[in-house]
Amino acid sequence: MSSTLQTSGASLSARLSKALRLMVMKSARVTEVAAVAERFRLVTLENPAFKELTWVPGQKLQVAMGSAFMARTFTPMEWDPAKGCTRILGYAHGNGPGSDWIRRVSVGDECDVFGPRSSLKLTESAPSLAVLGDETSIGLAYSLLHESPARMVRCLLEVSDVQSVRQVTTPLGLGDATLVRRRDDDSHVQEIAASLRPLATAGTAFVLTGRAHFIQGLRRALKDVGVSSSHLMTKPHWAPGRTGLD
Repeated sequence: MSSTLQTSGASLSARLSKALRLMVMKSARVTEVAAVAERFRLVTLENPAFKELTWVPGQKLQVAMGSAFMARTFTPMEWDPAKGCTRILGYAHGNGPGSDWIRRVSVGDECDVFGPRSSLKLTESAPSLAVLGDETSIGLAYSLLHESPARMVRCLLEVSDVQSVRQVTTPLGLGDATLVRRRDDDSHVQEIAASLRPLATAGTAFVLTGRAHFIQGLRRALKDVGVSSSHLMTKPHWAPGRTGLD
């Protein structure tokens, strides 16, 4: 009886997943994959329906990992409505479904995607932005830099391998990004926080994405130096021991 119930449950889940994918997702084709550094791959997705969609930097795109109930979130770097395509920078930092997909995805593959849709609500009033994050924040920084050339965009990232990340940021026009090696004891977080006071007093808006604990530490520090909520935007991408953060 137990085996029959498990089989029935799996069948129902599969049917629900298929129905959900048909209703809210779009089938995209992978048209380009480029390895830019260890663990990093640029992936271009194409679908004629993308021509009709409006995208703004900071929005997210979710890719189904074989099931509508298991999707991983990526931040598009750019959106080309004329060609109906978008590009994401994937970083395989673990052994979960998202990292596995980044490692194995190939030209010609098809995947179901949901979005783009709201993720970060970015302030329009600040004269400059500071993107504080990690390897998963590079695509966002690129999109903000290229969509608003008149706005000053600074980028400061905690990373596992400075040399490898520099191989990614420099070709993307983010060569002046500040890269700080991530330490196990998180002592680098307070060092970064101490360096942010001049930006805070100049009216910079801060966009915090990436590792949840990193965001929490910097958010507290920025509030302590008077950064208002309207100039402080956060979006955790991942946390040790947790999967599927949206």
